[in-house]
Amino acid sequence: MRHVNKTLISMFARRIFVAVSLVMLSSTGAFADDPTLEELLAKAEAAFAKGNKVEAIALSTKATESAPKSFKGYHLRGRFYEAEKEHAKAIADFTEALALNRDATDLYQRRGSEHFKMGHLEQSLQDFDRYLELVPKQKPYHWQRGIVLYYAGRYDEGRRQFELHQTVNDNDVENAVWHYLCVARLAGVEKARASLIKIQRDSRVPMMAVYALFSGKATPEDVLAVAKVGAAFPEQLKRQLFYANFYVGLYHEAAGRDDLARDYISRAVPQALPADYMGDVARVHTEILSKRVTAETKPAATK
Repeated sequence: MRHVNKTLISMFARRIFVAVSLVMLSSTGAFADDPTLEELLAKAEAAFAKGNKVEAIALSTKATESAPKSFKGYHLRGRFYEAEKEHAKAIADFTEALALNRDATDLYQRRGSEHFKMGHLEQSLQDFDRYLELVPKQKPYHWQRGIVLYYAGRYDEGRRQFELHQTVNDNDVENAVWHYLCVARLAGVEKARASLIKIQRDSRVPMMAVYALFSGKATPEDVLAVAKVGAAFPEQLKRQLFYANFYVGLYHEAAGRDDLARDYISRAVPQALPADYMGDVARVHTEILSKRVTAETKPAATK
């Protein structure tokens, strides 16, 4: 009888031990069906890399739910939204991530870019400036900030930003053109042409033709003709035509020919490749032009 009781007691103790152990394992995420934050993030990244974007976003959302005090899930999901051009969602996630980790400096850069793509110029500049406060060595490289300054009407600051960028990127026709555009707004086309930054060689087609256009040594037709040749595949031709049309449009705008500017830039927008930041610049430009036309044609309110 005593032997039986000892056996029962031993069995009961073992069951209690197993039950407690199961609870502890469950709470620490030891089961394979309860992955850790890092495992969820890794699975989400792998899914996105394979093109399974819905699954990637679902996994990163699960990461935010499983670790709401960690910035990592919001950071990753924001990057997915950024890549998918869901700018408002990307901004929301980057904002959540920054609230949890103010040291995630790249998020100021990313959120600033997303704000620009939505036409939020002041918010974009605030984020870019905060990023450069934290990483000041990046200021010479920050051509994106110069472009936002141009659209914000801060032309002298934009001019100086492009002059600074020239110190680290001395053969970029685009940098010279944006500098020209800022100077043209400040002092006119003649002064802009006289101060055009010297470029020796930009191997991208049709950039040297664009440079000749802004130098007064070529016509818009010359730029478009150059853009139509030498492409090895359709995407390259599309890219060349995008840059030709966009910069011809900007050339006309600097000269005060707004109708031609709208025509060329509107042609450029659908020719931009999806991952090209300058495609977003062209789209934002058309939106600004459209708002300007609407404001100019809107009848004055009657008293």
